[in-house]
Amino acid sequence: MLPNLLATRNGRLAAFFSLYVTEGIPLGFAITAIATYLRRLGVGPAEIGAFVGSFYVPWAFKWAFGPLVDVFRSQRWGHRRAWILGTQLMMALTLASLVFLDLPRQLGLFTAILLVHNTFSAMQDVAIDSLACNTLREDERGLGNGMMFAGAAIGQAIGGSGVLFLTPYTGFQPTFFFVAGAILAVSTFIVLPMKEAVVVAAAGLTTEAAGALNNAQRGLRHALGEMKAFSVEAFRSFLGTRGAYAGLWSSLLPAGAMSLGLALQSNLAVELGQNDEQVATLQLWSNVLSAAAMILGGWMSDRLGRRLTLSIFFALMSVPVLYLAQVLQAHGYVMPRTEATRGFIDPALISALWVCTLAYNVAMGLEYGVRQANLMDVTNPKVAATQFTAYMAMSNLAIAVSATWQGQAIEAFGYPITLTLDAFVGLLVIGTVPLLKPAQPGEPERSVERATTLCRILALLCASWLPYQLWGEHLGGAQEIVGIFYTLIFVGGALVLLAGTAIVPRSALTRATPWLALALLALYARRWLPAGPELIAATSAVALAGAAALWVMARQDWAALRR
Repeated sequence: MLPNLLATRNGRLAAFFSLYVTEGIPLGFAITAIATYLRRLGVGPAEIGAFVGSFYVPWAFKWAFGPLVDVFRSQRWGHRRAWILGTQLMMALTLASLVFLDLPRQLGLFTAILLVHNTFSAMQDVAIDSLACNTLREDERGLGNGMMFAGAAIGQAIGGSGVLFLTPYTGFQPTFFFVAGAILAVSTFIVLPMKEAVVVAAAGLTTEAAGALNNAQRGLRHALGEMKAFSVEAFRSFLGTRGAYAGLWSSLLPAGAMSLGLALQSNLAVELGQNDEQVATLQLWSNVLSAAAMILGGWMSDRLGRRLTLSIFFALMSVPVLYLAQVLQAHGYVMPRTEATRGFIDPALISALWVCTLAYNVAMGLEYGVRQANLMDVTNPKVAATQFTAYMAMSNLAIAVSATWQGQAIEAFGYPITLTLDAFVGLLVIGTVPLLKPAQPGEPERSVERATTLCRILALLCASWLPYQLWGEHLGGAQEIVGIFYTLIFVGGALVLLAGTAIVPRSALTRATPWLALALLALYARRWLPAGPELIAATSAVALAGAAALWVMARQDWAALRR
C-alpha cells in the first residue's frame, strides 16, 4: 500500500517536487532532445525556433484554465487530483502517439500534437499550483517552492539529457515511450495514492453531474464568469500602481538574453559535431548548475537587495552570449552548416560553447528566482494569484517570441549577429527593474489614464501592420523577424479589448469587441497559411479593425477601474 504523501510535511515536499518533475520533462524534451534530433535531420534553425516558440504558447494562456479547474470538481477522485491525473494521462497519450509520425516530413502534425500535449501540461500546472496553495502550510511554502523549481530542473534533465543518453541504444522515436512512462510513473506512485481533502464543489457542481445538461451549462457559465472577473481584476491590478504597471512591461520583455537557454544552443552543438551523449552531458550539467544558482541568487538578493542583484544578474546573462558571438565571428563560423558543409571544426569553438553555456546557466539561475520575487513585490495581495499568474503567462509569451525570432535571425544573419542582438535585447529589461517597487503610501491613482494611453499605443501599433505589409520587403532579412513581434502586439491588443469589454459601459462597441479580439488572436496562425494577396488583405482588415476598436475604446469611460 503506497503512502499518501500529502499527510506529512516531508511527504508534501516530495510530492510537489515530483509533480513539478512532470512539468519539466516536456520542456527538456522539446528544447533539447527534439531540437537536437531535428537539427540532425537537416531541419533549419527557423523551423526549429518556430517549433520551440509554439511549445510555449499554451503557457501564455494558462490563466484561462484556472476557472475551469476551480469549477469542475470530483468528490470521488479529488478536486485537483482528478485534474492532475487526467492531464498526465493525456500528456502520456499524446507523447506516445508521436511514435507513429515520420520526421521531418510530418513536422507540422508533430508540432500540432505537441501543442495539444503542452496545453494539458499547462492545465496540469494550474491544478498543481492550486493543490499546493491549499495543501502546503505557511511554514512550508518557501522550501516547497524551492523544491518545485528544483523538480522542474530535474524534469528538464530527464526529458532532455535522459532521452539523448538513451538514443544511441534505442533510436530516437522509441524514447517517446520513456518520456511518457516517466510521467505515468509519477501518476502511479505519487498522484494515485494521494488523498486530497474533500472540497465542496462550487455551485454544487461535480464532474459526476456532467451528464446533466443544466449543470454542465451552469458550470460553463460560471467558468466564463470567472474568466471575465480575472480580466477585470488583472487589468485593474496592472494599472493601479506604478510598480505594477512597470511589471506589465517588464514581463513582456525577455528575462535577459535567452539564446543559450533555447534551441540555438542545441542547434549549434549539433553543427559543431557533438554527439547525443555530449549534448546530453552539457545539458545535464547546465541544469545542475542552474538549480544551485537559483538558491544562491535568492540568498544574495535577501542580503543585497532584489532590484540591485536582479539588474546585475540580467547583465551577467549577456556576457557569455556576447563572448560566444565574438569567438564564432573570429573563427568565421557565421551561417548555419549541415554535416556536408561542416568542414574542420576548431576545438576552441567547442570549448567556447561549453564554457559559455555553463556560465550562462549560472547567470540564468541567479536571475530566475529573484525575478519572480521582484514581480511578487509589485503584485496586489488581494488578487495575488490572478495578477502573478498573468505576469508569468506574459513571460512565457515573451519566451515564445524570442525562440521564434532567433530561429529566423540565424538563417537571415547568422549566429554572431543573432547572439549579439539577443545580448542587447536582453539588457532592455534592466530599464524596468528600478520601477518595480511596491505601492507607496499616497501614490496617486492613475489607472484610467494608463488604460487610455495603453489603448492608443496598441491602436497605433496595430495600424502600423498595413505599412509593414506594403513596404516590409525593404527590411530584407529582418522582415520575418519584425513580423514575429506583431504577434505580441496583436495578443496584447486582444487582451486589452477583452478587458475593456468587461470594464467600460455596455454599448455597440463592447458587443463587437470580443469577436475582434478573437480575430486578433487568430492572426497568430498566419505563418501557417499560404502567402498571397488574399492573406495580406485579410490580416490588414483585421489589424485595422482592431486598431479602430482600440482607439474608440480609449475614449470610453474607464471609471470602473478606480477602486
